[in-house]
Amino acid sequence: MRFAFFAVIAAAAVAALGLGLAGFTWAWLAFPVFAFLTLLGIRDLVQIRHSLLRNYPVLAHMRWLFEGIRPEIRQYLIESDADAFPFNREQRSLVYQRAKQEQETVPFGTQLDVYKAGYGYFTHSLAPVHPKTDNFRRRVGGPDCTQPYDISLFNVSGMSFGALSANAIAALNKGAAAGGFAHDTGEGSISPHHRRHGGRLIWQIAAGYFRCRTADGKFDPEKFAATAADPQVKMIELKLSQGAKPGHGGVLPASKITPEIAETRGIPMGRDCISPACHPSFSTPEGMVSFLAELRRLAKGKPVGFKLCVGHPHEFMAICKAMIAQGAYPDFIVVDGKEGGTGAAPVEFTNSLGMPLREGLHFVHQTLIGAGLRERIRIGASGKIISGADIATALALGADWCNSARGFMFAVGCIQARACHTNRCPTGVATQDPTRQRGLVVEDKYKRVANFHRNTLHGFAEMLGAMGLDDPSQIRPETLHIRATDPTSILHHRLKPGQLFEEDCPVAFATPWNLARIDSFRPSDLAETPTSGPYAPSETHP
Repeated sequence: MRFAFFAVIAAAAVAALGLGLAGFTWAWLAFPVFAFLTLLGIRDLVQIRHSLLRNYPVLAHMRWLFEGIRPEIRQYLIESDADAFPFNREQRSLVYQRAKQEQETVPFGTQLDVYKAGYGYFTHSLAPVHPKTDNFRRRVGGPDCTQPYDISLFNVSGMSFGALSANAIAALNKGAAAGGFAHDTGEGSISPHHRRHGGRLIWQIAAGYFRCRTADGKFDPEKFAATAADPQVKMIELKLSQGAKPGHGGVLPASKITPEIAETRGIPMGRDCISPACHPSFSTPEGMVSFLAELRRLAKGKPVGFKLCVGHPHEFMAICKAMIAQGAYPDFIVVDGKEGGTGAAPVEFTNSLGMPLREGLHFVHQTLIGAGLRERIRIGASGKIISGADIATALALGADWCNSARGFMFAVGCIQARACHTNRCPTGVATQDPTRQRGLVVEDKYKRVANFHRNTLHGFAEMLGAMGLDDPSQIRPETLHIRATDPTSILHHRLKPGQLFEEDCPVAFATPWNLARIDSFRPSDLAETPTSGPYAPSETHP
């Protein structure tokens, strides 16, 4: 059906030619029009710059036509309903402009309400500087890491092969290789399309243990060690939860599992692929810390860490207590905000579950300071980060580097049609349909991925210089001002090194710290199952 309009036009051109040769004079008037549109459709099919034109020849020109009429209509088409999307029109427009190397200045001042609660701004300097580089990097690897990695300040966040198409994965990876930044595999593991262009990989491992699992879904140390030894794999990321659906597992129906996906994940054909909500390899904080240490040993000293969307504060603090008790520490922690996106999350999860990035990042940073662990562990930030200002905000709140998912999706052509779950993505980004994937040409889109990365870091460097700074490590919490109307907000609290062990620790941190236990993720006041009351088990509901 995508080619029906073009087929009708081509048929009309042939018919008009036939009727003209048969003596119908009026047909010669129609023939040039249909012939032109037919040639235009052929050109659309063979050009490589626009995915929509390759997948919807002739018809997709209506989009570009309306975009060119007035700037207001163009903005409307870029984001027709800002409230329905997690990115507003200015943010999406910024990604497209930077990916396509277009002019990105905005006239008529700020597009945001500066008096709105939550609005943030940075203080600038009357003595601005010019940073010597915009290729900022941070070394990841603690004392127990023998193969540290210098990660870019801006990288591709976890998006799995299976959720994204083969061409989208290949374009992201080739862009990462060209720009020298990292590409997180997502929980779907390492596919041939991640390997094709040699981009640096962060191998994400979720509860399904894809590519390192036994036949019954348990963790397989030998398979893990073999994959982790790949020189392309620079870091190992254990995913505990993700922003869009924390505490929720996943199911890939057997009907959607292709031989290539089965090979990538190490799963059988003909059976549903179950990704559990929690890891079967451990059930306590101390068990998790031991598992991370084992992963580093099996990975021959490569950086190992974990990713989570913060939920119950005492659970993260329990992990910190377990680190101290065992003297074993991850090399990094990636904090995902509830703003994260996926095409497979219930609306209750995306709207109402999990801690937003600002609060979660600040909480993790301050907890590590208060526990005396911050110097040992790097922090990554993920969740609605697409601009230099977003990067600066994350760094001011405690991050060492940032990851972006949908920003890079937009760079490879996503128009946020929200058809990810239908397998009919119009631009070939989120589909396994080979006829739709052809719309996304890797050799064109990888350049946009690299452009977006480079231009975003350049924008960040200019912003950094305007603050009178020449290195991201100089950004302090004092340089960021957030309009917060709630005086009890966790953003108001800052801890001193070791303060969690002292009596003057703020209640917002002291209370969950006292509840945290290394032998259970349950708080100390709920260590036992209730035997009476409305929440006690019964014969009917155990």
